[in-house]
Amino acid sequence: MYVNRVASLTLPTSYQNQLKNIQKSPKFQQRQPVSFPGYTVLTPPYQDDTTNESFYEQLNLIQQQLIEKIAPNLLIPLPPESFHLTLADLIWEDNYLNGIKSEQNFDEKLEKAITESFETYQKIDLEKGESQWQILGLLVFPRALVVGLVPCNELSYDKIYQLRRTIYQNKQLIGLGIQQQYLLTAHVTLGYFDEIPDNLDRSSLESVILSFNDQWIEKEPQILKVAQGELRKFENMTEFLSDQTNPKVMI
Repeated sequence: MYVNRVASLTLPTSYQNQLKNIQKSPKFQQRQPVSFPGYTVLTPPYQDDTTNESFYEQLNLIQQQLIEKIAPNLLIPLPPESFHLTLADLIWEDNYLNGIKSEQNFDEKLEKAITESFETYQKIDLEKGESQWQILGLLVFPRALVVGLVPCNELSYDKIYQLRRTIYQNKQLIGLGIQQQYLLTAHVTLGYFDEIPDNLDRSSLESVILSFNDQWIEKEPQILKVAQGELRKFENMTEFLSDQTNPKVMI
């Protein structure tokens, strides 16, 4: 079901519909990140991930090639060191700012609840083996261009599914206003859209995207090994803060 849903997003008809509706991202102004605070559970970003160096090097190359081929300044590229896979969106911007105003020690309570979710996950009787995800193709989101990922096998998907379930069913997190807002569409964001030109050649952009997807079909699969999840606070979409006390979970 997951693979079929994500694969449908790489069909030419889907791209045509998606490209009609792209918008400038409010997370950037004058191509610089704006304040957008919150928390997320993610894999270690590229700068902290020694397991997936070749995978992220490939994404870095793809990002550079895309920028060369699409309309100038259409995409605001993310710094490659921030590349990551989001495992579970938690809370951000106004919801987070309202949370810290209305709930004393909000951050500490959130961290404690996530730690409990991670401990619950570790007790689930899952098969041994790595969670591995491979590149399917480029996906067009309303405000971003991303690389979509699909699981290499059922276990790979089940591990992430079970982790998300322990997070979103945590009553302490629900009490803090945290709930599942999106279905899982595993991806790594390459960049966010800037101003959309009135004369944007969407057909040309679609052709560029399809040409990248054709390359992946012909190449050896690019695999992301999902070995660890971490709770991280972010100040904007390029900075995911880390310290030794961040709750972590082996996947």
